[in-house]
Parts: sequence; structure tokens; C-alpha cells
Amino acid sequence: MKASDLFVRALEAEGVRCVFGLPGEENLDMLESMRAAGMRFVVTRHEQAAGFMAATWGRLTGSAGVCLSTLGPGATNLVTAAAYAQLGAMPMVMVTGQKPIKVSKQGHFQIVDVVGMMRPLTKFTRTLVSSEHIPSAVREAFRRAQEERPGATHLELPEDVARESTEAAPIAPLAHRRPVADEASIAQAVEAIASARRPLLMIGAGANRKLTSEMLRVFVDRVGIPFFSTQMGKGVVDETHPLWMGTAALSDGDYVHRAIEASDCIINVGHDVIEKPPFVMRDDRRTVVHLNFSPAEVDPVYFPRVQVTGDIANAVWRLAEGVGSRAHWDFSPFEEARAGLDAQLARGTDDDRFPIYPARLVAEVRRAMPDDGIVCLDNGMYKLWFARYYRCRRPNTLLLDNALATMGAGLPSAIAAKLVHPRRKVLAVCGDGGFMMNSQELETAVRLRLDLTVVVVRDDGYGMIRWKQGEMGLPDYGMALGNPDFVRYAESYGARGHRPTSATEFGSTLARCLESGGVHVIDLPIDYSDNARALGAV
Repeated sequence: MKASDLFVRALEAEGVRCVFGLPGEENLDMLESMRAAGMRFVVTRHEQAAGFMAATWGRLTGSAGVCLSTLGPGATNLVTAAAYAQLGAMPMVMVTGQKPIKVSKQGHFQIVDVVGMMRPLTKFTRTLVSSEHIPSAVREAFRRAQEERPGATHLELPEDVARESTEAAPIAPLAHRRPVADEASIAQAVEAIASARRPLLMIGAGANRKLTSEMLRVFVDRVGIPFFSTQMGKGVVDETHPLWMGTAALSDGDYVHRAIEASDCIINVGHDVIEKPPFVMRDDRRTVVHLNFSPAEVDPVYFPRVQVTGDIANAVWRLAEGVGSRAHWDFSPFEEARAGLDAQLARGTDDDRFPIYPARLVAEVRRAMPDDGIVCLDNGMYKLWFARYYRCRRPNTLLLDNALATMGAGLPSAIAAKLVHPRRKVLAVCGDGGFMMNSQELETAVRLRLDLTVVVVRDDGYGMIRWKQGEMGLPDYGMALGNPDFVRYAESYGARGHRPTSATEFGSTLARCLESGGVHVIDLPIDYSDNARALGAV
């Protein structure tokens, strides 16, 4: 068969049914092989968006999403998406074309060292110099992308290699089990937790796996230890649970940090040091128990005394069996902090000011979205308000990026989420700055006939950086921007635009958009004047 046909068969062996990307002269053989195989190719308007979509596909399914580009500028446009997947632990395989490597008549036209460029941003990158290498290279790219810790991998398929004839066959993936933690480390962790006075459970990004989430729910209910999460661990356990203590890494004076300061043992499940530190460790302050797929990295602010390394779900289950519930535990400081948190989260949710108050925005979104609805955030000031105020009922229902924290991913991420879960409500919340970085993907959403709503939170500037600028005592400079008429802009793509004029009207508009078909864009001005008071020390 032709080598590009073999490549597509290798993708099929990995369970791939959808590829995101842009066509190019160098990947036309791949496109034809995908067409002949009946594989879905989602054409995007920018390679970066294709990468964001593939990464989100991987994040939601656990199976590597795939994106395709041509050489040169197509490949360089994938760089930010590669970093997004790599830092965010999202399994993704990138495939880029290349000029013929054996005989080329175009000199160095469009040639850059794509493999060298991708090396520091991926777990694995390789140029395919022979069709015989395709089965093993594809298998290895998917294995590396999906094994813990997940991330980005890359394969470069030159034009002449894609056209070779080959008798090779795909290599089928084999089922494997992750190693489990040894008994001594489990026993040490059980002793540390059982002997503590005020243990506290922390849920990080690495715990956001289906079986781990189930085991953590069992752990919380059986053992009764209060819990909090990092921003990327939100929803792993239902945040309406009476033992939920909030979301970390917002400010040192927040209620959850008061609970952290009162604790003498933190059970740290799935913490990823790429996220902002949820707490800063100091010698002899408390025992930290590290549960993760790999040992803790040596870090100035994180040096756990007890490490349980191996399959997280298995370790959590064994800890629940060994620890049980202890009568000497004293959670009264946590209960005081939780009462303060509950009161704080209730403030501002019915504020009628307009432009809308951020807490009211979050409340209206929470009221409109079903428990399994997916909210995809771009990156901006509103992300901190959602991290604190939005209570997730299920895993992966608030997709925020606290790793690379890039702008421009919100809309592409929402498109991928809708493709993965076509029957669930999906909402993108983007700042005006981030939205305009990939707003052209509205055309993609309309062309795919998706039911998708986008809220453009408008402050006519780069709000998060403007806030930081003000906190530093610096004058407002370089932060203002102009915007198109977002209603007419949406309509130009075939979407429907909306511009509510009150907080109440926004709530009804949002509910109506989510219930009706098609792509909707809501232009929503926001009032960030309360950032310092509301997100600072409490």
C-alpha cells in the first residue's frame, strides 16, 4: 500500500476517528488517504486552533487528539498549541508535512528545522525517513502522548516518504497496567494521616482521571476529611459536597488558605508543579503526603515528607481502607473557614449593576448550565472569578488552563468539547482580547453546524494585565484596545449575535441561546472595578 495509507491505518489502530488541521501541498497524500478511509477531517482557519482542539479532545477522552499541518509556517503555528498540551498534560499527536527529503528541487524554500523546534516542547518528535518506520513511530508517538504524565508528541512525514510503497502493517496498541505503590509507602501515608490532628485533602490536575475521581469520592465520603482543589482539579469531586473547602491559588488570605494554615497534614493527590503553587511549604509546619504517578520534583516550595508513587486511584482506595475515620480529628477551624467561604460565594450573585459584576456573571452561567454542561474558559481576569465562584458538579465541566494559561484557546476548546460530547451543553467564555486571537473559528463552528454559545466578556482592554499594572502602582498604559461590533461580527459568519443591556437580560439571553440551535455570540460588558477587594485578602 501507499505509505500515507499505512499512516492512516496506524491512526485507525489507535482509535483515531477525527483529525483537526489545515491542508497543504506537502500533506495532500495524507488527506487523500484519510478521505479514502472515511476519517473525519475538521478543517480549521488556523493551525493554532487545530492544536487547541486536538489537545482538548485528548483532555476530555484520555486518548490523544490529532492535528495536521503542512511544513514551515503551518508547523510553526502549532508551537503554542504544543506548549498548551505539554504543560496542561493533554495527550496530543501533531503530524506535519515536509518537502521531499531524498530529492528536492525547491532548495530551502519554507524549510525550518521542525523536529528541532518541537523537541523542547514535546515528549517525542521524529522525522519519518522511511515508510517502514511508520508503524513503530506512530505507536510510540501515541504511547508517549498518553502515558502519565500525558503531553504532546510530533511526527514529520516528508512528501516523498508519504508516497512510498510499503508492505508494513500497523502495530496494535497493547493493554497495560500502571505499577501500584509499594506497601511500605502506603503504610507510612496511613500513619501520617491517622496521627494528624487536622488533615486536609488537596485535589490537583493529575487526579482528573475517571477512576481516580470515583475513588476520591469514596475516600471523602468514607474518611470524612475536608478537601479543596487546584484550579485544574476543579470538579474531580462534586463541589457542592459539604466538605468542599474551595479552590486554591487565588490569594494568600483566602478562606481556603486559612484552612491550609490550620492543617497539620495535607494529602496532596495529583499535584502538578506546573500549576501555580496551591500552598508554599515551610519546614516543620505540616506533613505533606504526595500521591502521584511519579515522585515529586525537587522544588523550593514543595518537598513532601511522604511519597506514594504509582497508580493514584489504587493508592487512594488503599488509603481509604487503611485510614478510616478517626475520632481525634478536629475540623473546627475548617468549619469556620467554610462558613466564611459560603458567605463570600453568596455575595454579589444577585448584583444588578451593569456592565455586569463578575460574581453575577458566574452565577448566571451556573444557573443556566446543567450539571454535565461544559464551560470552556479562555484566559483573562474572569478566569479567577470562575475558579473561585463556579461550583463544578462533575469532572471536566470547567475547562480552564492554569498551566500555559494562553489566550486564544477558549473558542477552539469549546468546538472540540462539542464534537466529543454532542449532546451536552457547551459554553465558551472569552475575554475580548482572547476571543479576537482565534475568533475566525466561528466560521468553523457554523460550518460544522454546532450548537454552541460564546460569551465575549468585554472590557475593551487586556484586563488581567491592567489589574496587575494597577496593583504595582503603575499608570494605565498599553492596555486599551478597540473592538468590532461583536453582534454584527457574529452575524457575518452566519452566527447569531446578542447584546443584553442588563444583568437580568443576560441571564435570560444565555438560557435562550443554550436551548436553541446554532452558534450564538453574546457581547457582555463587565465591571472589573472590584477585583482588588474581591480577589485579594478577605
